[in-house]
Amino acid sequence: MSNSVPNPAVNSTTQHDQHDDEIDLIALLLTLLRGWKTIVACAALGLILGVTYSRYAQPTYQTDALIQIDQKSQGIAALGANISELVGAEASPAETERELIKSRMVLEPVVKQLHLDIQLTDAEIGVLDRIAQSDIPSQSSTTDGVMLETDSGLVQIKQLEMPLAYQNKTFTLVKTDTGFELSREDKDKGNISINGKLGTPITFTTPDGDILIEVTALPAVGHPINIAKQSMPKAIDELSNALSVSERGKQTGIVQLSLTGPNQAQVSQVLSQVVRSYVDQNLSRGSEQTTTTIKFMESQIPQLKQKLEDSEEAFNQFREQYGTIDVSKEAEILLAESSQLERQLSELNLKKAELLTFYTEEHPLVVQIEEQLTVLNQRRADIKDTTTRLPEIQREFVQLSQDAEINREIYLTMLKNYEQLKIARAGEIGYVRVVDTPINTYEPIAPKKAQIWVLALLLGTMLGTLLVFIKSLLRNTIKDPERLEEKTGVPVLATIPRSKTALSLSKNSKKNRRLLATVDHDGLSYEGIKSLRTALMFAMPKQSKIASLYSDIYSKTLSTGETQASVQPNKQGKIIVISGESPGIGKSFIASNLAETFSQLNKKVLVIDGDMRRGELHHIFTIAQTNGLGDYLTEEAAALADFIHPTSFEFIDFMPRGKHPSNPASLLSTDKFAQMLAQLVGFYDYIIIDTPPVLAVSDAIVTAQYADKVLMVTRYNHSIEGQLNYALKQMHKAHIEVDGIVLNDVVQSITSKYSYHYNYAYGNSKD
Repeated sequence: MSNSVPNPAVNSTTQHDQHDDEIDLIALLLTLLRGWKTIVACAALGLILGVTYSRYAQPTYQTDALIQIDQKSQGIAALGANISELVGAEASPAETERELIKSRMVLEPVVKQLHLDIQLTDAEIGVLDRIAQSDIPSQSSTTDGVMLETDSGLVQIKQLEMPLAYQNKTFTLVKTDTGFELSREDKDKGNISINGKLGTPITFTTPDGDILIEVTALPAVGHPINIAKQSMPKAIDELSNALSVSERGKQTGIVQLSLTGPNQAQVSQVLSQVVRSYVDQNLSRGSEQTTTTIKFMESQIPQLKQKLEDSEEAFNQFREQYGTIDVSKEAEILLAESSQLERQLSELNLKKAELLTFYTEEHPLVVQIEEQLTVLNQRRADIKDTTTRLPEIQREFVQLSQDAEINREIYLTMLKNYEQLKIARAGEIGYVRVVDTPINTYEPIAPKKAQIWVLALLLGTMLGTLLVFIKSLLRNTIKDPERLEEKTGVPVLATIPRSKTALSLSKNSKKNRRLLATVDHDGLSYEGIKSLRTALMFAMPKQSKIASLYSDIYSKTLSTGETQASVQPNKQGKIIVISGESPGIGKSFIASNLAETFSQLNKKVLVIDGDMRRGELHHIFTIAQTNGLGDYLTEEAAALADFIHPTSFEFIDFMPRGKHPSNPASLLSTDKFAQMLAQLVGFYDYIIIDTPPVLAVSDAIVTAQYADKVLMVTRYNHSIEGQLNYALKQMHKAHIEVDGIVLNDVVQSITSKYSYHYNYAYGNSKD
């Protein structure tokens, strides 16, 4: 008994691969769930297009007919064994007949008889009309002409003939006060205009040939009708494409004919005419052998009759001259045998002549008859040699009586077969039998609206799914904090969940932006801001960068109105610069709420709107944007306290962006800005500066030179990894170290497998 020891390495690898596959499948599913709006929009668009197409496509009707193809022709059976042996039976497979039905031989007479090569359309019916109306009247072709119903009246064309140069080209037919006008604008052939009267044929001569048209009826004056004369090959091809021929079952000999078209009565009439044309062609083909044989017999009977009369007359003259002669017994035997030989020779010669009308001399039947003739001729020569020994008168008597008897037998046989063949031709029915004739069902087979809608919905859904995948591949948004840390090398200090309350307020009015402490203090988003505050408190450097650079300014006092607050030196870092890679990621949201959480610790906080172009922090603190950073940096003699405003929060002051200067980056690079920060760090515990996006302008890079902590805000499922990486590289090139990333607006839902980052929030109990 042996024990198998499992391989831990193999098992570990297998489990890892299975885990990767599972993650990939889940990622694909979550990608689809995140893009559900795109998928639903594409599905709705596909459904709308499907409904529109089902309205645009006009109803198509179908009619069927059944015919039976017999295996053998029955028309020659009445001729008896003699003739029917000469004309062999011919098989007619259904596959062959199917091709014959769709041939020009059968379809061309139908096109000519029903005028299917004349096409009429209402020029006033457009695309919107086809969508609005479920059923547009179509033309009806009959043996009397072509008709079309319009809203203004009936169009009826009795005949139309055009030269080849104008076939398959559209003309305009309009009723006038005196009759009608047929016109066409043609740059190559020149413009054509033909005037005529209704009900009267008119011929118009052109360099390419004559145009013949007879118009019986037209709608109201000025109503245009498009008319075209199709070439015969094109008309036959259109009829052939609409006609379907197939055998029902296998080797049944039952052929089904189906024809489709926009007019139920029209397709039934056309299919009936196709069946009739095929039956006529089949009947004509089936009786061709009988007709050929009758013509041959009609040419031979007069000659045989004349030959019989000549032989009887010669025999009668001989008897009158010599009287009755007794022929010896030997002569009687020779006469009987000779007579029989001559009769056989005549029959074989007749058969040979008939066979030569169908076959060549190399045919086996002809060769066989030729061999029989050779044997009989040899025997006749022997009898002739014997009869030469008889007296001359007896020999002549035998010869004349033999000729008369043989000619009489041949003539009577030919006459009998001729009459039988005429009777057989009268009863000829061919080998095709019509089982079912076309009928009108008035049930359209297309468009199948339900199927079109379902198919359009599926195609729209597939297109939406494809767009979601393509968008996911081309726009690799930020979703995973671990992946973000791995790609950038910068730690993610906090993930801030989305606050639905704050988001709904900002959507209602961009100017009514409120802090989380006032609208969602128990929410996960507020707890995420507090987590960021905690991380920053323990990570702030012991030495303030700006204080070390401007130690002489650090010890001064800051004027606040009429009083002056003395500043105590404090070397701990205080300045926090918040930026991002692009607009719309929530920098102002993070900066304002972070300041509020610091103020809860009785820390004096200053919020500076460092985006002098498009800053919006003044909307959050409900303070006018004037008298702010831009004004302080541009005015030469300005007291710093005049540009710092208290807020509704006890420990938070705010410096708005001020007026929009022409050179914000240059102002931030001046010593005045650095000296301003050096004064402020001695008075405030924390200074939070909201800066413009890194990839947009260089303001954030200039401001970050004085910061003790630099935070990069990015937005969940909105920011792109490549843009964030590029922004970090730009900061790195300027020798600025980004201390952490804040992942904002993280959505907790089943569409994200990374929602566990805030699933374990510990909020206040409602009890």
